[in-house]
Amino acid sequence: MSPPSAPDDDFRWRQHNPGRVLDNALRRFEERVLELLREAGQTQTRRSHVNLTRHLDLHGTRITELARRAAMTNAAMTELIDQCEALGLVERQPDPADKRARVVCFTVAGLAWLDAFGQAVAAAQAEMAAEIGQAGMSVVLGGLARYAQARDEGG
Repeated sequence: MSPPSAPDDDFRWRQHNPGRVLDNALRRFEERVLELLREAGQTQTRRSHVNLTRHLDLHGTRITELARRAAMTNAAMTELIDQCEALGLVERQPDPADKRARVVCFTVAGLAWLDAFGQAVAAAQAEMAAEIGQAGMSVVLGGLARYAQARDEGG
């Protein structure tokens, strides 16, 4: 059975809704950040690695918490940790609060990568502000922060 035919306008919402626009913008932003990282000599990291490092606290984070924050299974997060560990960005250490558990921590090289990543984010953000205007940037960041905070607070 073929799908019912409908004017394209009836399904315009599929391309023009906050989820789709945010996803497209995030993809563009992260690709630019990774491009800037490559230009700075950080050539091995991919978008998936950013998904780990953005959720990793500076003092270290348990694998189960990283998986929860990233909306991934523990197995998928463990695979990502393995990749970042092979790149020398992170290491697993015993959790001081529970010796049976492990926390993932940045290595010295990982902290240097994080610094380069921060510089790339700042440059990409400046480019974005130049494109949409500083006022637009303030509205986007402020509005999204309020939206996310309401979710975090259970609102």
